[in-house]
Amino acid sequence: MIKIERANPSDNHQATAIVNLLNEYALHPMGGGKALSEYTRNNLAKHLAERDDCVVILAWDDKEAVGLCNCFEGFSTFASRPLMNIHDVYVKQSHRGQGIAAQMMQKAEEIARDRGCCKMTLEVLNHNEKAKVSYLASGYSPYQLDERHGHAEFWQKPIL
Repeated sequence: MIKIERANPSDNHQATAIVNLLNEYALHPMGGGKALSEYTRNNLAKHLAERDDCVVILAWDDKEAVGLCNCFEGFSTFASRPLMNIHDVYVKQSHRGQGIAAQMMQKAEEIARDRGCCKMTLEVLNHNEKAKVSYLASGYSPYQLDERHGHAEFWQKPIL
């Protein structure tokens, strides 16, 4: 039976699970295909634990961590309320197709509601059809204010 829980990155066992799962995700082509840096592996859990805006959810199959969902609270200026962004969702290959991602996202939504958030947000690669089907089934949709102006796009500019 799969257990979904909010993680404590200060706990050594959970910290190891967080780093290992995120590294597996990073190694996957949809995660960039490159391992996390040594700096990230050594500091991620500590930095997550220091953040009040961070929610980490782990999925466990007995004692094996099989899923990770990292979320960060942001702020909606239009609603003048907090929002919750799902930043990473990863389920081990061996456990995909069991609804684990949806369960972790549901847990994130429960926490967001408790925090008074007005909405949930996430990014998805446009060719990740399996994830998009799952997200649509969970009530997510592409973001737009006015259909005449199209859907929002997620852009980045590295500064390091």
